[in-house]
Amino acid sequence: MGNKMEHEGYFQLLKGIKERVRAAQYEALRAVNKELISLYWDIGEMIITESKKKGWGAAVVKQLSLDLQIEFPGISGFSKRNLHYMARFYDSYANDQIVQPLVAQISWTHNIIILEKCQDALERQFYIRMTRRMGWTKAVLTHQIENQTYEKTILNQTNFDKTLPDEIKNQAKLAVKDEYMFDFLDLGEDYSERQLEQAALLKIEKFLREMGGLFSFIGSQYRLEVAGNEYFIDLLLYHRHLKCLIAVELKVGKFLPEYVGKMQFYLAALDDLVRLDGENPSIGIILCKDKNKTIVEYALRETRKPIGVGQYKMVSALPDDLAKELPGVEQIEKLMEGL
Repeated sequence: MGNKMEHEGYFQLLKGIKERVRAAQYEALRAVNKELISLYWDIGEMIITESKKKGWGAAVVKQLSLDLQIEFPGISGFSKRNLHYMARFYDSYANDQIVQPLVAQISWTHNIIILEKCQDALERQFYIRMTRRMGWTKAVLTHQIENQTYEKTILNQTNFDKTLPDEIKNQAKLAVKDEYMFDFLDLGEDYSERQLEQAALLKIEKFLREMGGLFSFIGSQYRLEVAGNEYFIDLLLYHRHLKCLIAVELKVGKFLPEYVGKMQFYLAALDDLVRLDGENPSIGIILCKDKNKTIVEYALRETRKPIGVGQYKMVSALPDDLAKELPGVEQIEKLMEGL
């Protein structure tokens, strides 16, 4: 009986049903979340509008909280603190026509984290879009904000504009950061590239999270054979949304221009020997302990394969005024259009 069912595709049927149930659960949760965000938005709008008309102060929120909890004893969310969030939520986005449609696509808790930790409108938009796109948990979102992922992503150095199809180049830019924080690797001051790689493998979940959250691990010292010779890529990953292989090279010193030539070779081989039909061109990420932006710019200028260059730190060293280096509003908004 069991063999017969398996032969007739029973497990494929079961898998299909499971996937459909999960999809229905997700859609139901998304619908509930959308309605909840809409409710909180309307409550926030009413509080702000009436308070401005009547000249009411903070005391009205306290009284509203008490009365609403009496009226709806089985419904959570009407605490004084949460009502203040609703008012602030509406006030912050009431005139932002870009963000308004996005806020219902992430949870209320995620919205509050972004509202509390981000002051800049573009930064908020970035984290809302990335949370929706990447499926970040509350803990991951908090980590990304505290680790200045917005600034590090907007300032990254790649040649994707000229090496990737238009439909994925912006998404690819958002998958590479200018700086990565590897404080979880527990390495001393002196270590080899092999030790760096082994430390990353031991903490692969945290490593992939720092890389961006949508990377899957394929292998380390990934072997390529070309014309009878063996070559090894430090780490080979796969990006689920970009649908492409990601070759990562780890360097313990400063960036050198010759690293780009080696990476181009790896990417050409991956595209010819490993890439599957339907997958996008392979992308290379060179991670160095230090880099000079001008040298990176020259090294990438004439390359024909998509490569990004970032640096990694064991402790945070970003200046507080990093935001001053960010590109203009129009450039950032254009970059985020693909999210």
